[in-house]
Amino acid sequence: MKLRERLTARTLVLAGLVLILVLLPSLATAFFVNFVMTQTLILGLAAATIVFLSRYGGMTSLAQLLMFGIAGFMFGNAALDGGARGLNLGWHPWAAVGFAMLVTTLAAFVLGAIASRTTGIYFLMLTLVYGVIGYFVFAQIVEISGPGGITSIQRPDLLGPPVRLYYAGLLLSVLAYLGFRASRRTAFGLALQGVRDDPVRMASLGFNVALHRALAFTLAGFVAGLAGLLNVWWNGQIDPASISIGPTLILLIIAVIGGISSLEGAWLGAFVYVLVFTYLRDLPLVDGIGITEARFNTVIGVIVLAIMVLSPEGLTGIVQRLRGGARPVHPTEKELGGTRP
Repeated sequence: MKLRERLTARTLVLAGLVLILVLLPSLATAFFVNFVMTQTLILGLAAATIVFLSRYGGMTSLAQLLMFGIAGFMFGNAALDGGARGLNLGWHPWAAVGFAMLVTTLAAFVLGAIASRTTGIYFLMLTLVYGVIGYFVFAQIVEISGPGGITSIQRPDLLGPPVRLYYAGLLLSVLAYLGFRASRRTAFGLALQGVRDDPVRMASLGFNVALHRALAFTLAGFVAGLAGLLNVWWNGQIDPASISIGPTLILLIIAVIGGISSLEGAWLGAFVYVLVFTYLRDLPLVDGIGITEARFNTVIGVIVLAIMVLSPEGLTGIVQRLRGGARPVHPTEKELGGTRP
């Protein structure tokens, strides 16, 4: 099948999927829509930023959940008034949204600028350090959180009914997916992929390698911050434990389950994770074989191991094989318009 035909088929499939998701509240139970699917969209949106950085920038980041958390904490501090913890600024919810996204974007730019001169395992470890530092900052500074976190957070009136939060997650997911895919054909996206493939050559051609990496990290941080706002509205609270090492690794696992080289895989991995987390304990005979909630991470580990053995490219790789052809990890020269950056 030619590239254009494959792209057309994919577009039709994705459009059909979006249509199903739009109609889902009238087809499924409220629990499935407001718990399973809303959580899937939130986690998928955050995991998509890991995939974006890895696929287009060659950077595997463990700091995306930190950006996710910063947005949630900043919104709670700005929007609450008279709460037990936090700054209690009492701002209008949409002003608090602007404040949260501004702080998150600035933090992403600063941290991205610092990490932009490292690559490979050093970049991975540095972003992990970011996550650890962020956890202790919010856990130890009681003025902005403290160990108990911030509770009683209300979503804006516009998103009052739970189904509206689901639609907000769906809208942001579609926009993020289209935006990330469109970015690869922009001048910035082409240069970023060139930096991914050969940073030395790109630097010799006059491109600012560190700046491109920092800007990509900033963009990913901004999108992760949007997911963080949805999460804090969905949960109604946020605490430092939600951005600790465990959840940080879970977000990476979600991206790996779906396929670290595929944007679609972010939401597919999130859906599988949420399904397993929600329904595994209700399966017949599960208690009889010793699978309890305390052993959930072991189950997830086994699932990840099985997927990696069957397909290093995750579930999307398995889907591609079933369709008769695996897609390359990175876009081919033809996909990039016949040019190389």
